[in-house]
Amino acid sequence: MCGVNGIYAYAASAGPIDPEALVRTRDHMAERGPDGAGEWISGDQRVGLGHRRLSIIDLSPAGAQPMPSADGRLVVTFNGEIYNHLELRDRLEKKGRRFVSRSDTEVLLHLYAEMGEAMVRELRGMFAFALWDSERGVLLLARDPYGIKPLYYADDGKMFQFASSVKALVAGGLTSRVPDPAGVIGFYVFGSVPEPFTVYRAISAVPAGTTIIVGRDGVKEPRRYASIARILRDAEDEALKASDEECDEWFREALLDSVRHHLVADVPVGAFLSAGVDSGALLGLMRDLGQTQIKTITLEFDEFVGGASDEAPAAERLARRYGADHTKRRIGAAEFKRDLPQIIAAMDQPSVDGINCWFVAKAAHELGLKVAVSGVGGDELLGGYSTFHRVPHCVKWFGLAARIAGKGTAFARLVETARRSGVRLHPKAIGLLAYGGSAAGAYLLSRGLFLPTELDSEIADVDFLREGLVRLDPLAHVAAALEDGPTSSFGEVATLESSFYLRNQLLRDADWAGMAHSLEIRTPLVDCRLLRRVAPLLGRRHRPNGKSLLANAPSRALPEEIVNRPKTGFGIPVHAWMCEASAGNDPLKFAAESGVPWSRVWARCVSSMHASTPIELTER
Repeated sequence: MCGVNGIYAYAASAGPIDPEALVRTRDHMAERGPDGAGEWISGDQRVGLGHRRLSIIDLSPAGAQPMPSADGRLVVTFNGEIYNHLELRDRLEKKGRRFVSRSDTEVLLHLYAEMGEAMVRELRGMFAFALWDSERGVLLLARDPYGIKPLYYADDGKMFQFASSVKALVAGGLTSRVPDPAGVIGFYVFGSVPEPFTVYRAISAVPAGTTIIVGRDGVKEPRRYASIARILRDAEDEALKASDEECDEWFREALLDSVRHHLVADVPVGAFLSAGVDSGALLGLMRDLGQTQIKTITLEFDEFVGGASDEAPAAERLARRYGADHTKRRIGAAEFKRDLPQIIAAMDQPSVDGINCWFVAKAAHELGLKVAVSGVGGDELLGGYSTFHRVPHCVKWFGLAARIAGKGTAFARLVETARRSGVRLHPKAIGLLAYGGSAAGAYLLSRGLFLPTELDSEIADVDFLREGLVRLDPLAHVAAALEDGPTSSFGEVATLESSFYLRNQLLRDADWAGMAHSLEIRTPLVDCRLLRRVAPLLGRRHRPNGKSLLANAPSRALPEEIVNRPKTGFGIPVHAWMCEASAGNDPLKFAAESGVPWSRVWARCVSSMHASTPIELTER
């Protein structure tokens, strides 16, 4: 896990690159890589690559980056982990390739030399990298299929820049800071900035599962090499016919394989532990694979003690069950207020979540860990969210009604009537007719923070709002994720949850919050090889209960108290902390607004403090 960046002055009129800008961008990401820093600049001064290193695999100087090939033709700067690098190395060595390090980075160089751009299809892991090919004069950028690792770029028609974070690109000083209405409005709609948009017009995200080629003739369109939607679509034609016992064994073997690969490291691997099935099952499987003295971390809060949201006691019992070295880390309102400026500074793009991940990553760092396993992704994989039931039901009941009523005019009339009458009807209830008849619309209703029709009461700049809604087109943006995708309701929701909530919220938050504490967060349940193996099982008409499959995967299954425990999520008492903080004269004062969901209050709070959302909010 590292920070990468680079500059390519590809146009003849661009002139040489600015080495100081390269270093400024790189060193803005110092927390991503406290173990080392490097840069490489081509002989003609037109290409520069930077790297901040967090040493996980091959801790020796031989693993330093940017890393050139032995013949000097190729140079790579790489962020992430290639979990199958040992298998790939073995294959490459049999072809006569000679390695000088034990790092997975070097595998990328040899694999590219053998296969070119197609090499990305062979990679299992979380990755974002840029590889310079001096012979061809091209820069290859690639990002993993789920989008676990971030990668952003800016192109002004002469010079191409990239980095692991948006704020790092801005810190380089060569990128425009003009806000992008689509990104900012997207934050209000989704609670996170939807890719490929960012909060700056000049900066875009490299889409998940794609490569981008930059040559002397400019920047090519992203090429997709992997698609979650396509994997789920293909699985519908491969549904397994198997008994419950065979399903359990099939799933266990697939999950063991994923966990085994995610444990590859030259440093200890710890685990985040809640009282839920996902993290508990992963801990049990880590033990099955021979891991001992596993350090686990659970957060506890005074506000939750003795209540349904208190996960600490059950997590502690799970840790004892699997022999983990367990730590409970208590967090309170005072620490939250102290850390809030650092949280906002580390937050690469505005987000309504991530505070939980900030504190558990902080606790892991305090224990001396550089790597921790997280159970994120289990609900998207196994259908654990209420959206897997709510979205199909919404489509069924409101699809016909919307078609009969004429959703555009009927929706407008309902909104206007409600406003004039003063009825306190939740906007999402009104929006059922407009959005409820399609999977994309029902998902937007379920996951959306603010509906597009509400934003005129949030954002004062009408032109900014109008342009943002036109450029983003939230409903079409969601629907696009389903193109060439699955046809089953389960597959549609799994695609949407993986493409939006998981990618833009959970994984991105895990990245910035983990990296702020120089911690690599690994996600065995977010793995394309695992998805390909289990999707036919989950795509069956009478599919097994996903959480039961997960709970039974360890050789010593999870106890009933964990399996039957009501789902609470990775919750923290932010609302209570914000209300407590509102007594002071600070930006949290609007937390005291009665009847407003805390996520919306937090969105306004983030907007008011986050430097990358320079918009005028309406008076509240």
